[in-house]
Amino acid sequence: MVKSPWPVVGFVAYSGTGKTTLIEQLIAFLTERAYKVSVIKHTHHHFDIDKPGKDSYRHRESGASEVLMVSDQRWVLMHELRQSAEPTMEEQLCKLSPCDLVIVEGFKDARIPKIELWRHEHDECAVNSVKANQDNFIQAIAYPGGIDAVNKPDLTRDIPVLDLNNIEEVAQQVLSIAGVLAK
Repeated sequence: MVKSPWPVVGFVAYSGTGKTTLIEQLIAFLTERAYKVSVIKHTHHHFDIDKPGKDSYRHRESGASEVLMVSDQRWVLMHELRQSAEPTMEEQLCKLSPCDLVIVEGFKDARIPKIELWRHEHDECAVNSVKANQDNFIQAIAYPGGIDAVNKPDLTRDIPVLDLNNIEEVAQQVLSIAGVLAK
């Protein structure tokens, strides 16, 4: 199990299943109730938040290992890995400021409590087994309709089943899994 300074819950699912949409709704729901929420998002795609020609880009391209950009609206720290390995989950969590909850998107193999999203109409879900059947870190599964759904996954473990379309139900389960007290 990953050691974290903050309560953490991950969401795992095949690409296109709705992780980002659910997390967006969950963040809005929780922040409206005064929870301070942070997010760690994994991507397999090359990305850059900087733009060629900008000063910060030029600093990184000239060899700076980190560039901290600051304005009166936000700040961002860009750290170049160069030849270094991707930081571990523990290292990532320790970089975050104090918060009530960290939501992790992706990182399907992370040793953190997770919720799996499943949709019967999604091609990958239809042909592959439910991840929760093999991964004991998955502590709940969410799909449209939840326990009352017509199309259900072949779940072989006794874990909570959530209605993917009921954000309050999902939020309550997230807070329970993370051990966060209700506000």
